[in-house]
Amino acid sequence: MHASNSCPPIADHNGTIFVAIELSLKRWLVTLRSPDRSRVSRYRVNGGDHAGLLKLIDEVRGRAARGLGRVPAVVSCYEAGYDGFWLHRLLSAAGITNFVFDPASVPVEQRRRRVKTDRIDGELLVRSLMAQCRGEPRVVRVARVPSREAEDARRASRERDRLVKEQTAHINRIKGLLRTVGLAAGNPRRRDWPRWLAEQRDWSGEPIGARLRRELEHEHARLLLVGEQLAELEREPACCDETAAAMAQQKIELQRLKSLGAAFAGTLVDEVFYKDFDNRRQVASYFGLAPSPWQSGGLEREQGISKAGNPRARRAAIEAAWLWLRHQPESALSRWFEQRTVGASKRQRRIAIVAVARKLIVALWRYLTTGLVPEGAVMKA
Repeated sequence: MHASNSCPPIADHNGTIFVAIELSLKRWLVTLRSPDRSRVSRYRVNGGDHAGLLKLIDEVRGRAARGLGRVPAVVSCYEAGYDGFWLHRLLSAAGITNFVFDPASVPVEQRRRRVKTDRIDGELLVRSLMAQCRGEPRVVRVARVPSREAEDARRASRERDRLVKEQTAHINRIKGLLRTVGLAAGNPRRRDWPRWLAEQRDWSGEPIGARLRRELEHEHARLLLVGEQLAELEREPACCDETAAAMAQQKIELQRLKSLGAAFAGTLVDEVFYKDFDNRRQVASYFGLAPSPWQSGGLEREQGISKAGNPRARRAAIEAAWLWLRHQPESALSRWFEQRTVGASKRQRRIAIVAVARKLIVALWRYLTTGLVPEGAVMKA
């Protein structure tokens, strides 16, 4: 979720209905500030009942219109999380200006034992929304909601990552079970592996136990299913809409650089580079590779990177940085790393690779947006 602090202020702030929605599975708490009443109102709606939510907003808008003599505007907000962005699109389609807030940016009390309830959180959201609409700077971070096409296009790389992890888990499970009877796993990806398994004997020359063999065959069947789904995912044709076509072109451009393959290019584009960034700081912040200093009076220390961005993209960036050093040794970035880590320990090199990852993703962003090839980088034939 890329966040931005800028949004246009509301012209008629006193004639606007402000709505904050606390989302949960069972029920939604709607905290509402209407210009025809001096107090904050609260309503409960069943979780997922978007029709009931719109009906409630229409009723409050009608009541306020009778008191004000005109129909007021409605501005709403909720915190990004489990429900994603479907509610934002629903509210926007209903003519409501909606903002999706980054939950970590909403101001809270700093007491050690802070009181937290949905009622208090709703009031905080309303106050933050009102301050944001007044145009106050840096009140809260607002997420940039991706288009439906872009959100759907990135599902392929995410599904692939999940299936690869599941495949590895099945193979490790098979190996672990066979080690309990002193056997190696062979090649469990083969379809005739159960026949090979039936011929194996343990340390005493006895066949594998019936229940253990059945469990291994079940694991093997699930492993084959995951492999088939991965192969189907690789054969899946690219989407033909404009957004997917642009993302596909970005992946092709990244793969032209030596050290970046289809998997890394797909992850970086699907998770990050399809978004619009204003500067390199926003890019690094989205990856969670931005510094997080702590300073108070004469005390000052560095807490490391924020890790507040996209964890999937951050892992890919770190791995891509190691591959960049291996396959692009003559690039300016690789030479900078070698100069900074002369005589350094393995731990210091692992720390320095984070700086390489930050510089690399900024260079790749510039490459995709301006066509500027990273200094000294080698292109594939």
